[in-house]
Amino acid sequence: MKSIFLKSLFIISTFFIHNYKSQSVNDYIIFYNSITPKLNTIASNKTQFYGQNFSKFYSELSNKYITVVNLSYDSKTDTGIKYYMLALYFCDSSRDKPALDNKFQIPVVWITFENEIPPQIKNMVQEYNGVWTSTFTQFFANMKIEKIEFGGINGYNSNDWSAK
Repeated sequence: MKSIFLKSLFIISTFFIHNYKSQSVNDYIIFYNSITPKLNTIASNKTQFYGQNFSKFYSELSNKYITVVNLSYDSKTDTGIKYYMLALYFCDSSRDKPALDNKFQIPVVWITFENEIPPQIKNMVQEYNGVWTSTFTQFFANMKIEKIEFGGINGYNSNDWSAK
């Protein structure tokens, strides 16, 4: 009797775990398929933002109901110590976990600025734990864009990882 109960409990638990995992994967796919057509539209016209203030690009994201969730920063080269690059992410860690687990693409936008990002970016990102806030919107608003690349927008399960 105890053995049947434990087997039943195991089967039910496995079903719920599988069902939860399937739902989170489905949620990611729905998210991905809702955001990437909008990002692809912007990617095809990205040069219109070159030489423009970040605020213009950010307004375009907002107009398309694309919400930036997280950010990171980087140098132009592997050995660089000055920061010129901003990465914008659109899904939080609870949503990107199923994507990572399934080797799905995750949408990201890399922006290279004409001038160095002020050094206080380090403290700001630490203070807000890398979460995008209106403070960052204002911080980057008047920075001129040199280049924009879109990654992870070739299909959630595509093998084409090239940037646009």
